[in-house]
Amino acid sequence: MKRACLPVVALLAIIPAFAQTDHSHKYFRVGNTAGAANAKPRAGHALMGGGTDLDEAFRWLCDRAGGGDLLVLRATGDDDYNPYISKLCPALNSVATLLIPDRAAAEDPFVAKAIKAASAVFISGGDQSNYINFWMNTPVQQALNDDIARGIPLGGTSAGLAVMGEWAYSAQGDKPDDPNLTGKLAMADPFGSRITLMHGFLHFPILAGIITDTHFARRDRMGRLLLFLARLNEPDEKPLPPPGLGIRGVGVEQGAAVLVEPDGAARVIGRGAAYFIDVHGATGAATRGKPLTFGPYSVQKVASGHKFDLATWSGEAAKYDLNVERGAIKSTQPGGSVY
Repeated sequence: MKRACLPVVALLAIIPAFAQTDHSHKYFRVGNTAGAANAKPRAGHALMGGGTDLDEAFRWLCDRAGGGDLLVLRATGDDDYNPYISKLCPALNSVATLLIPDRAAAEDPFVAKAIKAASAVFISGGDQSNYINFWMNTPVQQALNDDIARGIPLGGTSAGLAVMGEWAYSAQGDKPDDPNLTGKLAMADPFGSRITLMHGFLHFPILAGIITDTHFARRDRMGRLLLFLARLNEPDEKPLPPPGLGIRGVGVEQGAAVLVEPDGAARVIGRGAAYFIDVHGATGAATRGKPLTFGPYSVQKVASGHKFDLATWSGEAAKYDLNVERGAIKSTQPGGSVY
């Protein structure tokens, strides 16, 4: 969502003294220039499905910052989140945006220092391949995981959410003129060049064994998440793992968010639902060059205002099964809807 920018002069005036301007990163800060020494952050994870920003999700993330400094991370774009968040969350000590557009920027000591100084972190939307290509195996990745380990709350929207699970669709095979990998295309060849899956960028204990997807129903991404789960649960066409040890999926609709406590207690908010998908008992094969046949998948659809527990994988959900047969999805829902 586009936000109004502050004048450049004002931005330059509030960059802290330790910021460096001779590198490719850019740093913009509003609020107090000194860090909040008495901030009391509380862990939590805001999984935002993308689209227009959801005020309630940001207020929740701000509250978790405990009066400290919220940092927005981006690979492209500008500082348009700063005035939005600072107006929405006046109790924050500061709001800053840090643009990290290449690996050289990710290696700069200032960047890791800024991430480690944050009381809350938000990873914006965009293109998750930038986050993987520019930030993985750099001090940025280490600083983010250090924040997670010490209980700093972290949220992400769209591409930012896409990299929050233990596994992620990295989008490194996407084309500039066709950035949306559809479910139909993904299921046509489970090992196609655009099926790029990445492991271990961020380490949230409660999101271990999970892959996320975004803009879920709006961009019809159920099929591709089912394909990702088939690939991850049958790696290189080997047998499925034992029950309870497989990879699960979380799809979040555009305009919705899942707010997750460290123990897994979660609630869905906003304008849409979230989908919690398991492959327990599934059979079939993800075979190179052949349309996917795999299932059943157990789907739990949780509407806005309802709860789900990631630790027990149960909650206030509508339940149904999906099966994929030669690249076509069949649903046990009335009318055959997959959503």
